[in-house]
Amino acid sequence: MNINATLLGQMLVFGILIWFSWKFIWPPLTKAIEDRQKKIAEGLAAAERGQTELQSAHGEAQGIITAAREQAKKIVDQAHKREVEIVDEARSTAMEEGKRIVDSSRQDAAQEKSRARDELRKDVASLAVAGASRLLQREIDPKAHADLIEQLAREIEGAKA
Repeated sequence: MNINATLLGQMLVFGILIWFSWKFIWPPLTKAIEDRQKKIAEGLAAAERGQTELQSAHGEAQGIITAAREQAKKIVDQAHKREVEIVDEARSTAMEEGKRIVDSSRQDAAQEKSRARDELRKDVASLAVAGASRLLQREIDPKAHADLIEQLAREIEGAKA
């Protein structure tokens, strides 16, 4: 056997194998590789979109949290203002009530003073009549003298004022 013929036969079989692979094996293999590359590219693109959406959602969440904090702060400030208003209203109401009680007490004291003065006047008048009656040792009309003493007391009180 000739080595050249063997080598030529092997080259021919190898050529047929290359042609057969090129014609029937290579196109499906290339198509499978391209499909796989497309899937990988789509997966990477989807992952990238998901990442940007995640960042966008994170930014939106931060905005919502910031808005909620601001709203909560406003609510707390309003509650504090309302608290101050309620305390001021209670304080002013208490002061007004205190003034009313003091005025009422002053009026009561003035009435009590007037009543005591009237009683004292009557007692003084009775004592004056009794004293004058004993001095004169005769009976004196207490009603007539009481009116006279009452008139005298009014004149004295008018002179003091």
